[in-house]
Amino acid sequence: MKSFRKELWFNVPARRGLVNITRQVQDAVTQSGIKEGLVLVNAMNITASVFINDDESGLHHDFEKWLEHLAPEKPYSQYQHNGFEDNADAHLKRTIMGRECVVAITNGRLDFGTWEQIFYYEFDGRRQKHVLIKIIGE
Repeated sequence: MKSFRKELWFNVPARRGLVNITRQVQDAVTQSGIKEGLVLVNAMNITASVFINDDESGLHHDFEKWLEHLAPEKPYSQYQHNGFEDNADAHLKRTIMGRECVVAITNGRLDFGTWEQIFYYEFDGRRQKHVLIKIIGE
């Protein structure tokens, strides 16, 4: 069994932002030379998420609206965590959207269902953050 590790770096210019990283993950699978196995993709920062869903702008808008309803950014004073940083809502949003995804690799390709794509969702941007890609297989 072989393994391969790669990091993707992001600096989302806004507080929140959604980035489709499917192509970069597939590129890592290709680089790895692994034809059959699994790829783990996870956010390495506590205020960001990696998840799988449809790449549809209406849905992306719905995620933003839904998450802001569940954990509004402001007023900052509503959260016990806020003090040094005003990012308690980002921690809560990450918990809802998840930390990572795992995708099967078949014949050297990401083995997705219909419409599935991998996304990085930043909830406390304007600084450098990263994602880990870890691939294992043959």
